Amino acid sequence: MSNGLPDTAPGFLGRGWDFPLGLDAGGQIQRTPGPDEGIRKSIWTILSTAPGERVMRPDFGCGIHDLVFGVNDARTASAVTGAVRSALARWEPRVDVLDVYAAPDASRPNLLLVEINYQIRSDNSRSNLVYPFYLD
Repeated sequence: MSNGLPDTAPGFLGRGWDFPLGLDAGGQIQRTPGPDEGIRKSIWTILSTAPGERVMRPDFGCGIHDLVFGVNDARTASAVTGAVRSALARWEPRVDVLDVYAAPDASRPNLLLVEINYQIRSDNSRSNLVYPFYLD
């Protein structure tokens, strides 16, 4: 059953530029493979950016980078989960954050694994992402 759109039309959520920027085989700006991947990359970018790092948007990013010298314990894990929730609520309006967990990796004492479970608002699909946060 056709919806009247050409086969090349983007999905309901649309598609954006891929990050980091690059060119595809045809010399055009490379685009994200789909909306879900675009949201995942956006979340990754938010978590990977420290506030003050972007010149034109000094408040963009996530405050977890202030915790990089913290001890890998429950207090740091709690602070990381709070910072992640706050940053995603502010900078990624396409999702509802369902849960954020942070737990140390047993094999690497300086690694905190941050699991984010979220729901995409436009279609209610659920997804998750695990972000590695390295403590020094």
